[in-house]
Amino acid sequence: MQLTNLAIGYRSRHATHVVAQDISATLAPGRLTCLIGANGAGKSTLLRTLAAFQPPLGGNIVLDGRQLNAYTPSEIATRIGVVLTERLDIREMRVRELVAMGRSPYTGFWGRLSAADERAVDDAIALVGIEALERRMVRTLSDGERQKALIAKALAQQTPIILLDEPTAFLDFPSKAGTMLLLSRLAHEMHKTIFLSTHDLDMALQTADELWLMGKAAPPARRDGDGPGGQQLLIGTPRQLSASGELARFFAGPGIEFDARYLCFRVSPGGTPPAAER
Repeated sequence: MQLTNLAIGYRSRHATHVVAQDISATLAPGRLTCLIGANGAGKSTLLRTLAAFQPPLGGNIVLDGRQLNAYTPSEIATRIGVVLTERLDIREMRVRELVAMGRSPYTGFWGRLSAADERAVDDAIALVGIEALERRMVRTLSDGERQKALIAKALAQQTPIILLDEPTAFLDFPSKAGTMLLLSRLAHEMHKTIFLSTHDLDMALQTADELWLMGKAAPPARRDGDGPGGQQLLIGTPRQLSASGELARFFAGPGIEFDARYLCFRVSPGGTPPAAER
């Protein structure tokens, strides 16, 4: 998926609200890419635009050589899987039935599962490691178990791209780590393009192959954005963005230090300013 001079936001009857613009980047298979940044920078808007839930305001999104808006909804459903952060209010559905919903782009009007569909569901459940949960009712799952079931649903969809919006929200630390490690393994072993937005900065620094750092204003260190407002996206590995000082510039502040050696942030209870300011 190739993004060129992309502008994202919303149109109303009377105005156009641009959230971010001049975004140029590439999502490649075999990598876990994490989108991080300040609140209000447009992370969820970007994710929704890439998922074709809303149109871009300008620029291009090219998927496998075709403009994204040239695909039909059914074609997109076989290429892009989406896992959103909203809690599902599912009453009477078993985990296997939820995962099987990922096969809906292939089952036709009546939604009957073929033997091949059943195998795809089995494979997805096994990949995520939730065989013991498949007969459980979804409403009885913990947050971490429910997130795994939703990831299995996306895997059953058998799309080359999986987009996730805050997949570790509401999870405890072991579940956060397990989810991120699972997504990393799926990207590397299944050669999928996995792109997620997250506020779990330390977890992203430890597991991501690539970071997209999104800011409200144009970062001065980036020189390749020429459009109005400048480039609002910095791209690099965690080590690259650490060495350039961009991670510290975006997230460190009074009482918060970034340790470039260990790729982590530290809190100073006394409010000690970052090392770069001392």
